[in-house]
Amino acid sequence: MNLFGMLEVSGSALAAERWRAEVVSANMANAETTRTPQGGAYRRQLVVFRALPMARFPALLASLHKAPEGGVRIERVVGDASPLPRRFEPGHPDADAQGYVTYPNVNPVMEMTDLLSAVRAYQLNAAAVQAAKNMIQQSLQILS
Repeated sequence: MNLFGMLEVSGSALAAERWRAEVVSANMANAETTRTPQGGAYRRQLVVFRALPMARFPALLASLHKAPEGGVRIERVVGDASPLPRRFEPGHPDADAQGYVTYPNVNPVMEMTDLLSAVRAYQLNAAAVQAAKNMIQQSLQILS
């Protein structure tokens, strides 16, 4: 893979991790939301990544076709299917007939762990972009 391919792969990962951090932030912001426009409690959202395959080396070598360099993309954002917790709060405006309120399935500890993971992955990809940029600059200096 050439240096520009490295930039493309790391750039796609930067965008994916930024989106993941935004989804985690939305989960944290809605950790106590018991009523949504769709009805019911907020459901935790999860990001599903999809790896873009690398072109086969012989095809790249022969330049038979323009293939994607690879990377990562957001496949979709899905709702977490785990059960929603219920708490007995008879005075709550969203309580059912038995006095139970359904709350989001958002665990702040899990969300912070996911956020830290997304931030660390973002930092690593930013460092890879910087390293590729430095190599390109050095190559240009050598050629000039």
